[in-house]
Amino acid sequence: MDQQKNMAGWILRAAVLVLLLVTAAGMPAEAHHVMGGRTPSNFVEGFLSGLAHPVIGLDHLAFIVAMGVACGVARLNIAIPALFIVASAIGVALHVRGVTLPVAELLVALSVVIAGVLIASGRSLQALIWAALFVVAGFAHGYAFGESIFGAEASPLAAYLAGLVIVQAAIATGVAVLARRSAAAAVQSRLAGAAIAGIGIAILAGQLLPT
Repeated sequence: MDQQKNMAGWILRAAVLVLLLVTAAGMPAEAHHVMGGRTPSNFVEGFLSGLAHPVIGLDHLAFIVAMGVACGVARLNIAIPALFIVASAIGVALHVRGVTLPVAELLVALSVVIAGVLIASGRSLQALIWAALFVVAGFAHGYAFGESIFGAEASPLAAYLAGLVIVQAAIATGVAVLARRSAAAAVQSRLAGAAIAGIGIAILAGQLLPT
């Protein structure tokens, strides 16, 4: 059991290090479409795009990792991230239907900052507060996800949503499990929160400040 906890700790530390290095490197915030900017035209392309979008979008990935860390350290129900996933699917649907949310990217960046700061503070928050943040953030992230699939047919759209659900659930659950098993989860989670907040601040600054 101790060996498993130590291994989880090493993996969690490695994840924190990667977040810190990525932040320091100033990796661009915008998610690049796996299809090279082309709208997916079939089921396979839609599914691959759905799997890739949350991973290659640094802001989205940072928030999903934040969800996992929060759930793991705060011992939240592992089903709570499902609220984000459902809300993000609704956000995609709204975008595809032509609903306008002009501040979506700002909300995405702000959600990353808030999640990172809350985790870094080490404060114990009620599950309801995390759930509310996940839902609001889910709509914004989902709306941003919808840009890559806007105008697609029903089949690639359904596949895209399936890919989003699978990859987000896998990452959030995996990080939560590692955080719970880590022997030094409290310290490592605060480091992760600081890195996540740094990513959010960098992305937010890039959107607000003139280039």
